[in-house]
Amino acid sequence: MARILIIGAGGVGSVVAHKCAQAADVFTEIMLASRTKARCDAIAADVKTRTGQTIETAQVDADNVPELVALIKSWKPELVLNIALPYQDLHIMDACLECGVHYLDTANYEPPNVAKFEYKWQWAYQERFRDAGLMALLGSGFDPGVTNVFCAYAQKRLLDEIHVLDIIDCNAGDHGQPFATNFNPEINIREVTARGRYWERGEWVETDPLAWSMNFDFPDGIGEKKCYLMYHEELESLVRNLKGIRRARFWMTFSDNYLNHLKVLGNVGMIRIDPVNYNGQEIIPIQFLKALLPDPASLGPLTKGKTCIGCLMQGVKDGQDKSVYVYNICDHEACFAEVGSQAISYTTGVPAMIGALLMVTGVWMKPGVCNMEELDPDPFMAELNRRGLPWVVR
Repeated sequence: MARILIIGAGGVGSVVAHKCAQAADVFTEIMLASRTKARCDAIAADVKTRTGQTIETAQVDADNVPELVALIKSWKPELVLNIALPYQDLHIMDACLECGVHYLDTANYEPPNVAKFEYKWQWAYQERFRDAGLMALLGSGFDPGVTNVFCAYAQKRLLDEIHVLDIIDCNAGDHGQPFATNFNPEINIREVTARGRYWERGEWVETDPLAWSMNFDFPDGIGEKKCYLMYHEELESLVRNLKGIRRARFWMTFSDNYLNHLKVLGNVGMIRIDPVNYNGQEIIPIQFLKALLPDPASLGPLTKGKTCIGCLMQGVKDGQDKSVYVYNICDHEACFAEVGSQAISYTTGVPAMIGALLMVTGVWMKPGVCNMEELDPDPFMAELNRRGLPWVVR
């Protein structure tokens, strides 16, 4: 029996609230909070309709540590699930430390004024969380999150050493919109337009944004798609924790339509993250663009097709070369029928709930700051099958 606080009421926050309510035997008291309480109330109403469970709601500014502390002290949760923006990770971690509460997030910290994400800022909290007897679980989404656990599972069960890792993320869904992003537009566009980066024999190698591509034949009828090399945060921790790793890369699919729109927007300055003066007022172009684009949470009833996210790994087992592919297939329409969300939010929200479940039940409880692959993968893999994200090993 656990009392939890979920911060963030976007598409992923909605999935987390629904899935936690489905596990009412574990999450007996739930509060959902965000800057806009009306969004929390709408999600709570839908949760009540679908599950019969009541969740509390509150307003909080996740950039304001005193506000966060006041809410946490008032609600007294065992665990705070940070489903807000990556910019707010450190504020919420600070509030959890002040209140003596465990912490979980789905994406690592990113400074608002620099398009750069890395774990160093959060890893710096290691001693403070450990000394306080608190756990901070980082990146309990899909990628990062499930992909880390897939690697840990392969390292424990399938391979003695993983030498080559390719994380491959395919969204083969179609929402019918001229241009939209499947999660927060600002975060999504900053990520996609960043320089590529991969690990090769002990060092990082950089590439121009989306300069490298490959074709990959995805299972379950998805077929061949073009994938582009990107940098993704789980690579940073995996190269530290996987035994024998020599090369690690991350790939994602994009349609020509998406890339063409992105190129034009970049050419006219609409994806800039620095302020510009407009009629005597400072605005940040990418934030203005975000206001114009469809809300990712609105894409649920429009999106059809599947996602396929997995880890292709080459290594050795019992002295012999061996390759394994561990992946999940998720159907957009099935996700919408269950929780009113498209699969991108679903595949991030379900692992957040599973990470929280393992923490509050004591299965995963290790004081300090932890990445997903540092913990026993078996219980997480079992819960994926139970909670809507079944996996396949080839």
